[in-house]
Amino acid sequence: MSGHGHPRFHLALSVDDLNACRRFYGDVLGLPEGRSAEDWVDFDLFGHQLVIHRVNGHRGVAGTNPVDGDAVPVPHFGVLLDQEVWTALAERLVDHGAEFVIDPTTRFAGETGEQSTMFLLDPAGNALEFKSFANDDQVFAT
Repeated sequence: MSGHGHPRFHLALSVDDLNACRRFYGDVLGLPEGRSAEDWVDFDLFGHQLVIHRVNGHRGVAGTNPVDGDAVPVPHFGVLLDQEVWTALAERLVDHGAEFVIDPTTRFAGETGEQSTMFLLDPAGNALEFKSFANDDQVFAT
């Protein structure tokens, strides 16, 4: 890779109600809005580019997979955050009355891969996870 800063991802999501999702990502999650057009809006997702595209009739449909006693929605996307940022986001979401699929919690406590995590759905039904590892060196630990 060339030395142009840290790697970042670009994610494009389909949503059925652009305005409801724009409010969710902007007002509830607090993500800064970037460029937009009639049928799409981009957001700064903690340094990554998230673009929501209106696709009439689209609904995110997630199945679940059991992880540490929880029914984790699949598919989902999200970001790994520093603990302070994760805690502030969890508090912001609680303050905004967000409905969690999995409430902010710590899983694998005291084990390799201990992490704080929370899951919620955007208004289009797309599943999101935000997590923070107790030790970043264990993100890919086996």
